[in-house]
Amino acid sequence: MSSNAKTVMILATDGFEQSELMKPKANLEKAGIDTVVVSLESGEIKGWDQDDWGKSVKVDKTVDDTSDCSEFDALLIPGGQINPDLLRANDRAVAIVREFNDAGKPIAAICHAPWMLIEAGVVEGKTATCYTSIRTDLKNAGANVVDQEVAKDGNLITSRNPDDIPAFSKALIEALGVMVEDKELESA
Repeated sequence: MSSNAKTVMILATDGFEQSELMKPKANLEKAGIDTVVVSLESGEIKGWDQDDWGKSVKVDKTVDDTSDCSEFDALLIPGGQINPDLLRANDRAVAIVREFNDAGKPIAAICHAPWMLIEAGVVEGKTATCYTSIRTDLKNAGANVVDQEVAKDGNLITSRNPDDIPAFSKALIEALGVMVEDKELESA
């Protein structure tokens, strides 16, 4: 990692929606931002690609080895049904979301990933969006739910689905003070 670069933690585990991890990760790195994949266990995690298992990603650190979030500038949580459902059952993963929120650092959650924001108790009174099937969950947690490609409220950045990846990536990159052209962003 370069000393001047921003660093984004990507919090994910088996069953992450492949495009929602791979494409934002590529967009961040293309913008000169370092990424660190943090998961429940070491080794590799396997993505979910539409209707079957997809590619694997190397895990850089585990949640248990991440005692301090100060080395990171932002948090990215990819969706998929499986990924955030497994993560929200892990106390340390949920605590990481709270730590980023308490520090006022950007937290970007796409698709089903706002389940992690709900579990961490950070969405009440915030405007957010998510995948259609969990909108009621977000509303019941006290969020103002909108249907748009990206919703930004304070440090929270949320999007609905893989089609929103360019806008989602751009919002996170710009929250880190880096400007990027739309044509430079990879989409699903």
